[in-house]
Amino acid sequence: MANKRVLVKRRKAVRNIRKITRTMQLIATARFQAAMARATASKPYAEKLAELVADLSESAEQISHPLMETHEDVKRSILLIITSMRGLCGGYNAGVLRTAIGHLDSQENKGVESDVHMVGKKGVGYFRFLKRSMAEQITHIGEVPSFEDTEPIANGFMDRFSKGEVASVHVAHMRFLSAGRQRPAVIQLLPLVQEPSADADAAAPKGPKADFEFSPEPAELLGDLLPATVRVRLLQCFNDATVSEHIARMVAMKAATDAAEDMITMLSRKYNRARQTQITMELLDIVGGADALS
Repeated sequence: MANKRVLVKRRKAVRNIRKITRTMQLIATARFQAAMARATASKPYAEKLAELVADLSESAEQISHPLMETHEDVKRSILLIITSMRGLCGGYNAGVLRTAIGHLDSQENKGVESDVHMVGKKGVGYFRFLKRSMAEQITHIGEVPSFEDTEPIANGFMDRFSKGEVASVHVAHMRFLSAGRQRPAVIQLLPLVQEPSADADAAAPKGPKADFEFSPEPAELLGDLLPATVRVRLLQCFNDATVSEHIARMVAMKAATDAAEDMITMLSRKYNRARQTQITMELLDIVGGADALS
């Protein structure tokens, strides 16, 4: 027979855990709303900037830029991995790290060495456990990434790429597609290429292209717009990762709250059965004692 006192203590502990998980779920929901507003607000700017760069590139076909050149003879690349600073977010970090390790292994099979720049304590701890080397550990970026936080990182990548030290720069992160759909992805940051839209299949057919006149010349405009494109793309990666992390934590905490409620129900049933069994045994003792005295 289960001990009633033990069951009461366990039920009380589970109720306290349920309060914590429910509070964390509400906090994650509020932060998700703010993070999604930031991510969706910056997307039109990033898309329009990419469209303008594409138009300029078509108008200046003979113009080359260091950020668009390929270094096929260089056997070194950079991979920036964006993970979370805190846990309790389900399989969020596992998905990103699994995708990143797959990319690193594929690069190694091609004979390319990768410098890993890790963002987030969870990724740092995981790579230390695997005894994998990291070129940089970035743990100072908070839950609200700003342009001032990501700009030095993008500038450092562009500087190394322009000098020919690395052949490519990739970013592994959780890509935010919608509130119910996120997937881990590795995107190419450098050299700059036209990134296909996530809704490319649903895109409307293109009409005739307009003939633009640029002032100043396309070459001069590209010199300013291409670095800005890299910085904006990197910031968008951080924003997507932040939104996806809050969604994952919100879902994980809701699942934990539901599991705690189920456990409370189960413990209450066990307690009621134990209490009823004890009452029955006491009644049997009383009836047996009365029969013995009669």
